[in-house]
This record gives sequence, C-alpha cells and structure tokens, in this order.
Amino acid sequence: MQMPSLPRVQVLDRRSGPPQYGCTIAVADNKEIEMTPAIKLAEKNSIEHRVHEYLHDPAAESYGAEAAEKMAVAEQQVFKTLVVSLDNRELLVAVLPVCAKLSMKLVAKAAGVKKALMADKDAVERATGYVLGGVSPLGQKKKLRTVVDASALEFATIYASAGRRGLEIELQPADLIQLTDAITANICQ
Repeated sequence: MQMPSLPRVQVLDRRSGPPQYGCTIAVADNKEIEMTPAIKLAEKNSIEHRVHEYLHDPAAESYGAEAAEKMAVAEQQVFKTLVVSLDNRELLVAVLPVCAKLSMKLVAKAAGVKKALMADKDAVERATGYVLGGVSPLGQKKKLRTVVDASALEFATIYASAGRRGLEIELQPADLIQLTDAITANICQ
C-alpha cells in the first residue's frame, strides 16, 4: 500500500538519490532530523515511513494534542504511548489515540491479568530509554509487550512518537504492530 502524499510539509530525503526504503524525512528549516532508535528500527526493517518534526512548546498541556494540531492531523490518527504496570510485576506498552483515555480494565483484560496501573515514571524511562512525552512504541531499550488500540486499523497511516518531543513517525498500523509484536484490542474508555 502506498503512503498518501503530505503536501502540507516540506519533505527532504536525507540520503542522496531515491529513498532506499520509501522513507522521507520532513524537516524544519532545511535541517536534517536526528536518528532516534525508533527511526533506526523502521529503517532497519525496511518499513515505509515518514518522520515529522515540529517545534515543541514546553508549556503544552498535552503532547499528543499539540502534535496533532501542529501537524494539522486529526487527533484520532495521532497515537500516544503509555506504559502500565501489570499486577505490579510486568510493564506493558499501550498505544492509543491522543484524544482517548486508557481503560485500565480493558488493557488488563487484553494482557490477560487482573490489574493494570500507570507505571512509575522512572521505571518507564529505564525500560524504554525515552523521556516521558517522547516515549515511542518503537526502538525501546527493553522490548515490552505491546497492545495497540484496534482503532488504529481504521487508518491508512498513523502517527506515533519517534522518540523525542516534537518528533513523530508516520507509518502503516500493520507495520507498527509487526515491529512491536503487538496485539490489537479495544483499550479505550
């Protein structure tokens, strides 16, 4: 499936010649975007993707809503990455639309456990290698079990954090699911 074109952003191929994996990099001020573990993972696996960078406002109340607004994309198509603790033992990644709230009951059910709670900030940063607000479901330090909200399958492409605030990766939902070995389930309230 071809990715839809994105005329609203300036696009620059970071390599000379045609993109090796169909990858295009959206840049701000003609600067090259730094490679994060998330982007490296997509490239290593020959996943067609686009990277979008925007100027992050530290005063923004919601990183996801800010990303959707600055990229002029519907909030339902921009996905946030949350990490939960299952039965106080295992960490699990939940990927859901930025406009939705995670249901602890539904994510616990999807994971086959009784209880899920938001994970401790330090545990999240240690396990993923990313800072809060920039946690990507891709390229994490420790590969965690992942559940992607089933609504992702409604879109040709979705956006997720590319590993830092102000940087998003656009890819097909099936590719995100494959790269993270995720399952899909309805996990939103």
